[in-house]
Amino acid sequence: MADTKQAERRAARLARQIQAFSGKHGGAEGQLAHIGQAGTRIVLVGEDGGWGDLVAPSYEIAQAAAEKAGLTLHEEFDGEFAAKVVTGRYEWTRMAGIQLGGPANA
Repeated sequence: MADTKQAERRAARLARQIQAFSGKHGGAEGQLAHIGQAGTRIVLVGEDGGWGDLVAPSYEIAQAAAEKAGLTLHEEFDGEFAAKVVTGRYEWTRMAGIQLGGPANA
């Protein structure tokens, strides 16, 4: 019983965070991705191209949070969905720094 209530509270907290992200970015869509023992990543992509993620301790909690928040979920992070993501200088220099030995971000 305590575990159920704790899971409900966690889902509600994540739902509030999803709604806050959505409000800041003109709406949002998402995708749930298993990340092993760490749980499930909730990938968020805003209507303005902003993106972020949250981690839920389980797939069930992530799914409940998405439902509570009214988040439209994609089965995969496919090309059409990924194309909505807008990246900036930070992401490009960070990726280049990691992949090509380029400058590190401060």
